[in-house]
Amino acid sequence: MIRFAFSTNAFTSVSLEEALAAIAEIGYDGVEVMLDAPHLFPADAGPDRIDTARLAIEQAGLTVSNCNAFPMSAVGDTWHPSWLEPDEDVRRQRIEHTKDALRIARDLGAANISTEPGGHIPGGMSRQAAMDTFLQGIETVLPVAEQTGVDLLVEPEPDLLIERTDQYLEFAGRITHQRLGLNFDIGHFYCVGEDPVDAFDSLAAHARHVHLEDIAPTREHRHLLPGEGSIDLPGIVRALGNRGYDGWITVELYPYQDAPRETAEAAMSYLKTHGLLD
Repeated sequence: MIRFAFSTNAFTSVSLEEALAAIAEIGYDGVEVMLDAPHLFPADAGPDRIDTARLAIEQAGLTVSNCNAFPMSAVGDTWHPSWLEPDEDVRRQRIEHTKDALRIARDLGAANISTEPGGHIPGGMSRQAAMDTFLQGIETVLPVAEQTGVDLLVEPEPDLLIERTDQYLEFAGRITHQRLGLNFDIGHFYCVGEDPVDAFDSLAAHARHVHLEDIAPTREHRHLLPGEGSIDLPGIVRALGNRGYDGWITVELYPYQDAPRETAEAAMSYLKTHGLLD
């Protein structure tokens, strides 16, 4: 049965605990925890802080749908340090961050974390070299995924190394591991000109978590409230269910940080109005 969560990356104006309380009060079953400042950046989160976060999640009655390890604004920005940094020491920051994120996800009871699909290809680096570099980094992290029992999910995104279905399949064809999968973002595939349902049909075997947001008719990569763009989100959600997907769908609306609670409430209203909640 598909269940819905809301991501704390819309709630950067408040603490993680305040975000959890609001998300639970609005009626979501789950929460995606942003593993970045100001919520729970792994490099700054000691055992006591992790225990406090875990207890707050339990007290809110929420289940962790995903731990979002994509952004690293605590030391860089949404995309950097990336898996493709020309400087090996900088690239190592992303690798160690991901290992720490897997450990935190285990401690929070999460089944998976999501990460960027390589990153922007640096000038002077070929696509082949970029893919090789990304694969090397992923291979370094997978033993920790196996040790923790937490899945590492790559999230295709417009303008990054992996943005389209065929590119993800190329990646998946070169590396296979039981703990490696896909974070399927509906809007991202729409942005690059693909039909999200067709994309899911090709990638269903890899998809272990789903992000949901709307996108404007221009297909500009800007997350919009459901109903404010041109994606048939109810149709896509039902199609995913009909194809056997029964995992979490997390509503991800980070551009709405000025009004996170109102945004989460509006998204919940949309889900109810369109009959997507059982």
